[in-house]
Amino acid sequence: MRKTLQLYWIAARGYRLRPWESPYLQWRFETFLGKEAAHMTATKFFQLTWKYRDQLQRFADWSAERRRAQRRHA
Repeated sequence: MRKTLQLYWIAARGYRLRPWESPYLQWRFETFLGKEAAHMTATKFFQLTWKYRDQLQRFADWSAERRRAQRRHA
């Protein structure tokens, strides 16, 4: 859960109280889900987030590992 919140905090910068308006998060959802994520609204954002929570958790784990690897080599 901590990794997911950390990823959210980084990815939703500038849109933390309205993440469905974030161009970055919209792009990520559209890249992953295609047409299902088009025309994002708050309701649709939360429905998709809940529906794909397992995949989002795996992505958060992977991105946390990538951040750790970057810090080790920097």
